[in-house]
Order: sequence, then C-alpha cells, then structure tokens
Amino acid sequence: MSRPLFGCDFTSAPSRRKPVTLAVGRTERNRVILSGMERFETLDAWQARMTAPGEWLGGFDLPFGLPRELVTTLGWPTEWAACMAHYASLSREAIRESFAGFCNARPVGGKFAHRATDGPAGSSPSMKWVNPPVAFMLHAGVPRLIAAGLTLPGLLPGDGSRVGLEAYPGLLARSVLGTTSYKSDDKAKQTPDRLIARKTLVNALENGQTPLLQACGLRLKLTHAQRDQLADDASGDSLDAVLCLLQAAWAQVQHEAGHPRWGLPAFDPLEGWIVTA
Repeated sequence: MSRPLFGCDFTSAPSRRKPVTLAVGRTERNRVILSGMERFETLDAWQARMTAPGEWLGGFDLPFGLPRELVTTLGWPTEWAACMAHYASLSREAIRESFAGFCNARPVGGKFAHRATDGPAGSSPSMKWVNPPVAFMLHAGVPRLIAAGLTLPGLLPGDGSRVGLEAYPGLLARSVLGTTSYKSDDKAKQTPDRLIARKTLVNALENGQTPLLQACGLRLKLTHAQRDQLADDASGDSLDAVLCLLQAAWAQVQHEAGHPRWGLPAFDPLEGWIVTA
C-alpha cells in the first residue's frame, strides 16, 4: 500500500486569515484521493504536525536552498546543512540587507542569482524577499523541517519515514492555464475570470488532462464538496496545496518504479531541486 501524501501551501507568517494549508491524500488505483485539508495558524502548530510519527511523502511549496552564486559571493558555508544553519541564525532584516547589497552590485536585468532549477520550473529566485517573499519562506520553513527530522532527498538524510520534496504549484498550473491567473490574496482581484480559471484547472486535474498526470497515469478524485471548496477559495491556497499533493503523487509513482531519488534528477546539493521540473 502506498504511503500517505501531503501537499503543503506554505506561508512564512501564518495567521487565521492566511494559515499554512495542508492537503492530505493517497493514491489508489491510478487515482489521487483527497482525504482532507488541514490548516495551521502558527508555525509551531505546523511543525508539530510535521514532527508527529508516521510515514508519508510531502510536496512543500517553499524553496529548500539558495543559489550557489549567492552563497559563494556572500562567503557563506557551501555545504547545505551548514548553510541552512547559518541562514536560520540571521534575522530577516540581516537577510534583506545582505541580499539587497548583492543585488545592488549587479547590473539591471541581472540583479538576482538563480538556482539551476528555476529555469525549467519557471520559479522565482529563492533569494527574493518581496512579491513573493520566498527567501523568508525558506527562512521560516526549512529549519523547522530539519528540526522535525524529515528526509529531504539529496539534501538531508533521515530514516526515510517522513520524506519532504520541494514542490511548486505554478509549474503544474501553467501546464493547464498558461499565464492565466487563477488566484489572488487581494479581494479586489478575486474576479469571475479567476474563478473560471480555478474551475478549469480542477476539471483538468480530475480528468488527468495535464502532461504530468498523463505521464504517470494519475487523476485527482474529489467529492462534490471538495470540488466546490477548491473553486471557491479565491486565494488559491487550497488549490495550491492540492497541486503540491499531485506533485508528491508523481514522485511516489517514480519511487515505486525504482527511481532512487523520487524522480529528482542529479542536482547541486547546495541548491536543491523542484520535483517534476
């Protein structure tokens, strides 16, 4: 029997209005069944859930590493665990100042350093501290995943019971919607067009009509209430968690087929890699 699956839409400053959202599911006969959604209003509550004994595979929407070019330029440790320990010791203000200084020394159009995975994933550089503040997501999330004792393939060995992969919901969403936006935290931008986009995306996931799901023969299985919930959450947090869940399901299929790294390619062990990229 396949292990339980998690998909985590993460925020570095969870609250009642915008909690960390966790989709919980499993695979069964080529279907990814959504068992439920869990929400955490504090990082401590989320970390406690990650630490609890069990066996699962999770996809997490936060960067697991920094660009090697950035790390070497700043003179930080180039071994992943040491780099993350150093990063965790810094305040957000110190991170902002270090990264802004790095950017200010670079030409227009090339301010940010990128990880190798950013290209194929189409993801924001993990050193970005605004819009979206993924640098602070890494700062808030990865040290807690380490403390929880997770196995992070290619980065952090563990006992293999609870396995975390870096996921990116935008990668799967774009394969269906292109550049059409399907979500916004700004109520003024929660438009009928974005609702239609969410419904289009959910329908494609349920029918297995994405290149990722077609490649592994999976489709999403929802109840009517779950389908409505994913469409009605205009922030997109619930849908993003489910997209991460599906990326974890793809990785599980690769693992069951004998792939030694849950479908991840060889990658820079300082930077990390986004699953399915």
